Amino acid sequence: MEGNIFLHLSVLLAVTATAAFALRLLRQPLVVSYLVAGVLAGPLALDLMRGDEALYRAFANFGVVLLLFVVGLSLNVRHLREIGRSALMAGVGQVLFTAVVGFMILILIPMPMAGRAYLAVAITFSSTIIIVKLLTDKGHVERLYGRHVIGLMIVQDLLALALLVVAQVVGVGDATAPAVTGLALRVLGVVAMLALLTRYILPAILDYAARSGEHLFLTTIAWCFGVAAAVHWAGFSLELGALAAGITLAASPYQPEIASRVRPLRDFFLVLFFLILGATMRLTDVAPVVAIGALLSAFILIGNPVILYIIYRWLGFTRRNSFLAGVTAAQVSEFGFVLLLVGERLGHVGGDTLAAFTLTALVTIVASTYLVTYNEQLFQFLHPFLRRFGSERHQSERTREVYDAWLFGYHRIGWKVAEALQTKDVRFAVVDDNPDAIRKLRGRGIPVHFGDASDVEFLESLPLASANLVVSTIPDLDAQLVLIRHLRAARNTDARFIATANHARDLQPLYDAGADFVVMPHLLGGVWLSEVITGKPWTATTFARLRKEQTEEMRLRTAHATA
Repeated sequence: MEGNIFLHLSVLLAVTATAAFALRLLRQPLVVSYLVAGVLAGPLALDLMRGDEALYRAFANFGVVLLLFVVGLSLNVRHLREIGRSALMAGVGQVLFTAVVGFMILILIPMPMAGRAYLAVAITFSSTIIIVKLLTDKGHVERLYGRHVIGLMIVQDLLALALLVVAQVVGVGDATAPAVTGLALRVLGVVAMLALLTRYILPAILDYAARSGEHLFLTTIAWCFGVAAAVHWAGFSLELGALAAGITLAASPYQPEIASRVRPLRDFFLVLFFLILGATMRLTDVAPVVAIGALLSAFILIGNPVILYIIYRWLGFTRRNSFLAGVTAAQVSEFGFVLLLVGERLGHVGGDTLAAFTLTALVTIVASTYLVTYNEQLFQFLHPFLRRFGSERHQSERTREVYDAWLFGYHRIGWKVAEALQTKDVRFAVVDDNPDAIRKLRGRGIPVHFGDASDVEFLESLPLASANLVVSTIPDLDAQLVLIRHLRAARNTDARFIATANHARDLQPLYDAGADFVVMPHLLGGVWLSEVITGKPWTATTFARLRKEQTEEMRLRTAHATA
């Protein structure tokens, strides 16, 4: 028996690795290869899990627990506070609209009402794993739309947590007052227990365990499975327990190391989880689920970006950022699988529903990978069409007042440049595409224009021809090239243009386009650090003074941001 399991597991991993080689050539994420390998290993092809499926499902449960534990670790509420109102409204609005429209679409297909409800909710969530991977590969995590999409993912994860609790309540099947009261008391008891442990006991345990990386890893795994088991013993699902275990560690100073050490173990078991999902595609299931999968895939790939585009435009974002955020979230999530598995365990949904969602996941993840990879080109292609539907609401400042300097981009570097221009008593204006930055700057009485630097029509509305200095802190190379070429085309040869580049490969294109100087923040940071090392004594006093100056600078920035 053991040899048979070992042989089957070896063949499964070999099939998965082969599928991964093929799909990486198509620039697909590994999760697609897991699902494809599951289909190949299932009854449709090799049928490698016959007789041992229960054991593989046990392995898959480990993957689900570790997945939700890592998701809980990533729930950075501080990031959500920084994004604020926009992420909350976009997240709640997108989930509600997608669920309602998805349910109305599913009414057209004959299936149980509970299956429609679960499936409509499952498709509302986008994949945090896929989105973060794609944004990281493009270097767009710190772009405006990237930061807001990650904020959207945090809101979605919190809503998914609430829905798991609701599914647990519905699964009890007893709506009497004593049952509801007992459930509420159990919830409060679990929350109070975790709060006390997290506040008074867990920090001391982690401080001691962190002296050894292996001990920290072992302690973290013990905490994950211990909390999950305790929450399950209290009458809730393992998924809720794993998510709660991760959330309790999200604010720990050891969170980055914990996440990096747990991910390899999670990935191994997650392979088996997605293999099991792919294996649910049985021959008898294919015909009825293809129509549902195709319909939902079309809705996710077209309808979901449209919904998010409308919401972000309503919140005051530019066409470009609204479009990029919308197409980035055009896929279904691993949370959808977890929700449907919970529904299947409670007897609310059948195998056809899970199979239809698996097909939807395959189609949307594959397609969205290309959408995100070529999102800029797709936006340029659709921009003439999008311009027919409303103007940029904040961009037209009716004044044609002349400014000596223009600052494009207030985030990170820009605020310090604005402070220097104010100190020098220079007449300047700021251009930004973040509605939050617009409100802050207007509150400080600084002239500001809302718009996209890559939009030539918007640039033509600005009185740039009389400027002596233009500073761009925008990280987007294409947007800066459009801005430089527009400035030079306006025959303003006297204006000095300072650009920003995060990569050495962007230097020459910016200089060729007409930039006078290109700032590289990483290079300047290295120069500053080398001057500290060579010109100051390596004493505690030196670094205490530098730390004090840094703290004062950050306090000044915070004061400006909240003024």
